[in-house]
Amino acid sequence: MPAKQQKTLETKKTEQLLRKHFARVDAYRYNPASIRVRIIDPSFSGRAKEDREGLVLPLIRSLPEEIQADIVVLLMLAPGEEPRSLMNMEFESPSPSLL
Repeated sequence: MPAKQQKTLETKKTEQLLRKHFARVDAYRYNPASIRVRIIDPSFSGRAKEDREGLVLPLIRSLPEEIQADIVVLLMLAPGEEPRSLMNMEFESPSPSLL
C-alpha cells in the first residue's frame, strides 16, 4: 500500500464491517476530511450502480455518523472491472491531497 494511504481507527472499522459481507474491501484516509472505500465483490457482477449501492449503503449507514460523513469515495466493482476504472487507479496510486 502506498504511504499516502493511511489506516486509521475509522478506516479499520469500515473495513471490518464491510469484510463481513464482501470479498475484498480497502479503506484509507486520503486526508483529514476524507475516507476512500473500495469494494471488489462478485455480487456486483451484472448489477447497475444503484443496485450495488442498495447492497452497500445500509451497511455504511450503520457506521458512526462521523465516519459516514468522511466517506467521500465509495467505489464498488465486480472482479475484472478494476482495469477500466480510473478511480481504481487512484486507489493504486493516490494523487497528493491538497489538504
